[in-house]
Amino acid sequence: MPLRVAVIGLGPIGNLHAKLYAQDELADLAGVCDVIPERADQAAGLHGVPAFYDVECMLRDLAPDVVSVTTGGFENSSDHYLPTMQALSAGCHVLGEKPISNEIPPAEAMVAKGRAMGLCYGINLNHRFTPAARLAKSWVDEGRLGKLLFVNMAMWIMNPAETSPYYHIKSLHPHTVDVMRYFCGDIEAVHCFGTKAPGRQIWSTAQFSFRFRNGAVGALTGSYDIERGHPMERCEVAGTGGRFVLDDMWRELTLYPAGDLQKTVYTDPLFGGFHNFENTFRERIHCFLRQVSDGVAPEDIDGSAAEGLAAQKVLAAAIESLETGRVVYVQPNISRVEA
Repeated sequence: MPLRVAVIGLGPIGNLHAKLYAQDELADLAGVCDVIPERADQAAGLHGVPAFYDVECMLRDLAPDVVSVTTGGFENSSDHYLPTMQALSAGCHVLGEKPISNEIPPAEAMVAKGRAMGLCYGINLNHRFTPAARLAKSWVDEGRLGKLLFVNMAMWIMNPAETSPYYHIKSLHPHTVDVMRYFCGDIEAVHCFGTKAPGRQIWSTAQFSFRFRNGAVGALTGSYDIERGHPMERCEVAGTGGRFVLDDMWRELTLYPAGDLQKTVYTDPLFGGFHNFENTFRERIHCFLRQVSDGVAPEDIDGSAAEGLAAQKVLAAAIESLETGRVVYVQPNISRVEA
């Protein structure tokens, strides 16, 4: 039986969620909701479902099993809190867009609410949902890299938006920090430097140094000032047993075993591969639907809201470091159940 699904927030990303739900055999797209009636009506016509302008009304009338919260707001996250809490309170599993929230207290409240309700609450951390990333994670888990020593990551994309001084850090780097945490575990300390490109008012390029709880160290370079080109994302993880390099999210992955001149290469196939960014959304959405359908415990879902919160706490520490010039320790997630 497909899961009944609704989407709240019908900008470009919300419409993409709706499109992919409509194409997924595990989902039955039941309705869309936006506080801007024109947006809701346009999306409803596009996807052939009812339009709603009020979240509570939609939740009452449709009783969906799963809700995507794809609202935006200031810094692309300020409108996530209320619809997420409404959907969780109504007993819906929730897949939220990144960042979970650029303010830590609302993010903690949403995560706690999901735990208290016993519901699956995930974040669209789609960069980890590719065959190449999963293969790289399996190499780490199998011990093929040995004891992890360092990770270097970089991501850049041209974005001229100037919404706030820390917009680049808050909006782009939930992805990069999540990928680094996916491979190397919790980050415990951060030191960050930033620069403003000519004509920019925000910290549009930044360099981060990390220490991980397992003793590994890492570096991240990010920018909203560089044309994306190819590649636009690179992750290198190294340990005593070897290292791997992941180019972009899906394009190519190479394992370099220590003391072995033969390398292993995964390349996105010409037929049946990922090919584009939309397919990372498709895979992430399908994974969430499959895990909800299979009854996976909320704490075990891939790309959980707790992981999204952990990434934002790293970024909050980075911003404090940029402001103070000091190394900042990351506030850990607290395991507790709250109403």
